[in-house]
Amino acid sequence: MQVVTVSATYGAAGNTIGPAVAERLGLPFVDRAIPAAVAAEIGCTLEEVLARDDRAETGLGRLLANAARLPNVTLGGMDVYLPDPEHRIVQEEEFVAHTEQVIRDIAQREGAVVLGRAGFVVLADHPGALHVRLDGPKARRVARVAETNGWDEARAARELADNDRARQAYAKYFYRVDPASPHLYHLVLDSTSFPVETCIDLIVRAAESRRTAG
Repeated sequence: MQVVTVSATYGAAGNTIGPAVAERLGLPFVDRAIPAAVAAEIGCTLEEVLARDDRAETGLGRLLANAARLPNVTLGGMDVYLPDPEHRIVQEEEFVAHTEQVIRDIAQREGAVVLGRAGFVVLADHPGALHVRLDGPKARRVARVAETNGWDEARAARELADNDRARQAYAKYFYRVDPASPHLYHLVLDSTSFPVETCIDLIVRAAESRRTAG
C-alpha cells in the first residue's frame, strides 16, 4: 500500500499540503482520525485524546514544551488521570503504542498520507513509503502564521516557538530522534519558498516515483 508521511514544523503548511497530497494520490488523509480511533481503543474520551495529541496546543504537547524549558523536570513513566467513572490511569507510553498501532493498521490496510505523530519513525520500514519533511526559515513561517490567523507577529512568534518545541520534544522523548535530521526523510522541502501547489506537485511526483521503484 502507498504511504506518505509528512513531518512539518509550525507554519510550514503541513495541514494544507498533507490533505491535498492525499486527495491527489487517492489516499486517506490520517490526521484527526487517529485520536478518534485511539480513544475508542483505550476507552478515554475523544477530548482527552485530542488534548494529548502531539499537534495539540495543550495537553501533552504543552507539557513537553514546558518541560523542554525546565531541565530538572522528569517525565518518564508519568501517570495521567483521565476524568472517567473508573478513574482509569493511562500511561503516556500506552497512548503512543495505541497510536502507533492505528497508524500501522491504516497504512497496511489501505495506505495513507499521515501527518505528524512521528509517522516517519513508526512507518520507517514500510515498503515504498515516502517520508517528507516540511520546514522553512523561522521569519517566513512566522509571517505565514500571522497572516493565516490574523495575529500580530509577536503572537505568531510565540505560538511558533511553543509548537516547534512541543513537536520536537514529542519525537525526542518517545523515539529518541531529532525530527529536523534530514537523513530521516526522502524529501526535505522548504515549503515557505514555493507556492503550496508546487510543494504538492513535488511530493506527489516523489510518491509516485517511490511506488514505481518499490
